[in-house]
Amino acid sequence: MPIYEYLCTKCNKEFEILVFNSSKVKCPKCASGDVKKKLSLFGMSGVEKPFAGSTSAGCSSCSKNSCSHCS
Repeated sequence: MPIYEYLCTKCNKEFEILVFNSSKVKCPKCASGDVKKKLSLFGMSGVEKPFAGSTSAGCSSCSKNSCSHCS
């Protein structure tokens, strides 16, 4: 039972909803079924180290190999 993020294309309301199986999702504001699933960045926020297998050895805010330039 994952929680997904959606955007209603009629009223532009962003919302999260717990989805059971393949149930139809409706906007809680206008009840429209015309919604788009958003790309969730839940697992990505606050990441400062490169992922395993990443080719970049620099820090996240610049292309230097040492983060002493970013402090």
